[in-house]
Amino acid sequence: MGSSRNANAAERSSAQHSPEIPISIGAMLVTLGVVYGDIGTSPMYVTKALLAGNGGIMSVNEEFILGAISLVIWTVTLLTTVKYVLVSLRADNHGEGGIFALYSIVRRGAKWLIIPAMLGGSALLADGVLTPAVTITTAIEGLRTIPEVHAIMGDNQLNVVIITLIIVCVLFIVQRAGTSKIGRAFGPVMTFWFIFLGVSGLVHVLGNPVVLKAFNPVRGIMFLLSPNNHAGIMILGSCFLATTGAEALYSDMGHVGRGNIYATWPFVKICLILSYLGQGAWLLANAGNTELLGIADLNPFFQMLPDAIRPFGVVLSTCAAIIASQALITGAFSLVSEASGLDLMPHMQVFYPAETKGQLYIPMVNYVMWAGCIVVVLLFQSSAHMEAAYGLAITITMICTTVLLFFYLHKIRKVKVLPFIFVVFFVALEGFFFFSSLTKFFHGGYFTILLAALIMAIMVSWYNGSRVERRQANLLPIHSYLDQLDRLRHDETYDKLCDNLVYLTNNTRTDYLDRDILYSIFDKHPKRAQAYWFLNVQVTDEPHTFEYAVENFGTDYVFRVTFYLGYKVNQRVNAYLRQVVGDLSASGELPPQKSDYSVYKTPGPIGSFRFCMVYKTLAPESDVDPSERSAIALKYAIRRHAGSPVQWYGLENSNVIYEYVPLFTKFKTVEHLTRIYPSQHS
Repeated sequence: MGSSRNANAAERSSAQHSPEIPISIGAMLVTLGVVYGDIGTSPMYVTKALLAGNGGIMSVNEEFILGAISLVIWTVTLLTTVKYVLVSLRADNHGEGGIFALYSIVRRGAKWLIIPAMLGGSALLADGVLTPAVTITTAIEGLRTIPEVHAIMGDNQLNVVIITLIIVCVLFIVQRAGTSKIGRAFGPVMTFWFIFLGVSGLVHVLGNPVVLKAFNPVRGIMFLLSPNNHAGIMILGSCFLATTGAEALYSDMGHVGRGNIYATWPFVKICLILSYLGQGAWLLANAGNTELLGIADLNPFFQMLPDAIRPFGVVLSTCAAIIASQALITGAFSLVSEASGLDLMPHMQVFYPAETKGQLYIPMVNYVMWAGCIVVVLLFQSSAHMEAAYGLAITITMICTTVLLFFYLHKIRKVKVLPFIFVVFFVALEGFFFFSSLTKFFHGGYFTILLAALIMAIMVSWYNGSRVERRQANLLPIHSYLDQLDRLRHDETYDKLCDNLVYLTNNTRTDYLDRDILYSIFDKHPKRAQAYWFLNVQVTDEPHTFEYAVENFGTDYVFRVTFYLGYKVNQRVNAYLRQVVGDLSASGELPPQKSDYSVYKTPGPIGSFRFCMVYKTLAPESDVDPSERSAIALKYAIRRHAGSPVQWYGLENSNVIYEYVPLFTKFKTVEHLTRIYPSQHS
């Protein structure tokens, strides 16, 4: 056995957990810019929705204000602070958060837990497509409240659609820069936004401190059951809008680190609560004000601002609304990456623009979400239509997360009683939010539900197809085939395909090979080469690891190479392999590969290369259940659109063979044919 460097050291590097992102001013600024956009813009529309659902400004009284604001405060406290910040953030998988990271921790608890994981992940990804379209369209429409801007834009909704589409395109284009750079740009804006929320709300609270009674949860419960609550339990649908960004907060943990969320959330929550209280104080001061009746779609958030400050507030809120879409986009990258690791989605090309592994960029996901947002804007056109679809899907995700958190607390953390209280309380609470949001289904909610169902179908198809493949997978010991490989490379009855025949394998066991690879070499017309190379790439949790290990099985013609590459290292396998071959040739482990022809005066000691990409197919004669056949067919259809490993591994300019091998299953019995002769046939 030979090795270029100490293999054990490389394996230890690969096995390390992702380091915790340290708490710092810079990281906290990134956190404010990346994580809180969605939840941070909720004061712009939550009180407005509560007011509209209760009959408008003429229905305002102390019971309504204190009760409704109390419901909002305790919704944010229970769902965001307690469930997500205090509980969910502790359930991380090597620093990564989100529903798939949570599932990866608890999946051994019960097989059926894959269902809430896929359902919740699908709903969150669907909501992530809608969020940028909703927030940006709302912001652009809000600009019309400034007379000077209204004079330019007018009331033509087409102008709003065009501006929204331009901003959406710019937003998705800059994703390649990475969330760290985006966060540094957005961080100062969002910091100023939260300060603006807190100060503008505090001014009105000081003028009418009676709203502080809203901190009493009894006020909220009494109003929820009061006959003066015209919306009934449906009021919870409006309250829920105050916490829609909580799931994204959990998903973005890998981008910014748990400690930085802990450090910034108290500041964010105080500013949010002050804004809600300030709007309530302003409504109490203006209860029954007939002058406000003439304002269509009254928004207390903007109306409570002095006339001189209002244009500035609208512009700032527009910037904040644009930034709000960032939280779901970055969360989507993490979710899809985790889903791929769990074999719920196909492997896709991933880039790491920053020095932190959690800050990633997946081009395929970016393009799909980009196209989805454009479709949403063109389909719904106005924010009023989009808001009807908003929030319904995320309630499904929250319920699924609660179920998984129960297993985490009970099975992993070994807590006895508290998990049962936790799951009953939060499933009931989120169930109320879900049913109160069902009224949105026919007004646009169907779109996110259908989109979530499509994503769920992709996950189920990939999962079921992979399960069938795993049942058929077979690893064979390389030692048993060394003699055959030796005979084949010397068998001159077959033309030599190349000097170095290379296969990529996902199998990490160095002494075993996938049967498909050996089938390709021996059975799909024997492939004669001077040396056979089997490569495996392992991405480490360190950014710049650049190591490899080699197993030669005591031969000079079979080599099992494992690359240990940091997540920041470009996976140019072709170039790296040539370096490995050069090292082995220099050490004498690989015999010289002479060539009589070359563009250079003196041919080098390394010969030609061919890379063989093996793809599995399901033969029509395979004896499998119709459901399994459908699962495999759907998986392979999805795989065709997920991108090419040739591009991922830098083999665009290499000599690549594409080969299809049958998925090894039992074949159906075929009736024996009887030979006849032409005279008999006539």
